[in-house]
Amino acid sequence: MAPGKKTPGKKNPGVKSPGSRVNNNKVRDKKRLTPRQLQILTRIRDYRRSHGYSPSMQELADDLQISKVTVFEHVDTLVAKGQLYRNPHKARSLELTSQAQLPDERPTLLPLMGRIAAGLPIEAIENAEALDLESIFTSRADTFVLRVTGNSMIDEQIRDGDYVIVEKRDTARDGETVVALIDDGEATLKKFYKEKDRIRLQPANAEFEPIYVENVNIQGVVIGVLRRL
Repeated sequence: MAPGKKTPGKKNPGVKSPGSRVNNNKVRDKKRLTPRQLQILTRIRDYRRSHGYSPSMQELADDLQISKVTVFEHVDTLVAKGQLYRNPHKARSLELTSQAQLPDERPTLLPLMGRIAAGLPIEAIENAEALDLESIFTSRADTFVLRVTGNSMIDEQIRDGDYVIVEKRDTARDGETVVALIDDGEATLKKFYKEKDRIRLQPANAEFEPIYVENVNIQGVVIGVLRRL
């Protein structure tokens, strides 16, 4: 194989300036709901489902064992965040908006029914839980997903057609699998190694040769892989 053979990849997914990243984090923080706010939204949803109308502020306060004033404060915040609608001139007017997404309703929340042996047989155990994909691939930094093209990383169990979850970063440690933008403007998925006077982008497939470069633009580090069978 000729040196420098690369897995075809996508173009630069974009790295924002530090200032933009800080601003984006502030926006996310403003939209992020506290556990108590999520609890109030869930109570309102469940109450409406079972009664056909919304709970009163006092009923929410009694149910959550907090003051009515605190309920009003949380409701006002949820209205401001676009999660809740309230008509101040009408009793029992609390409704979740179309933007409201509760943890037990997210499409990334899948039922986890138990364990299955991939080695010796074990007794099948049903244990109804939930597997939250967002919590598995959680990251302090922004994340994005890329679809893999090619098999240069197959020995790392990353195959053609897989989806890699990437934490957006511009630095990497030796041995991490990175999305790297190299000199010709192409993005490639390889393991990162910093050598004395160069950087080695190492494939995980004996049929591919390493790529050696003096400089590389790291777009992110792989933190997970998804595969559809």
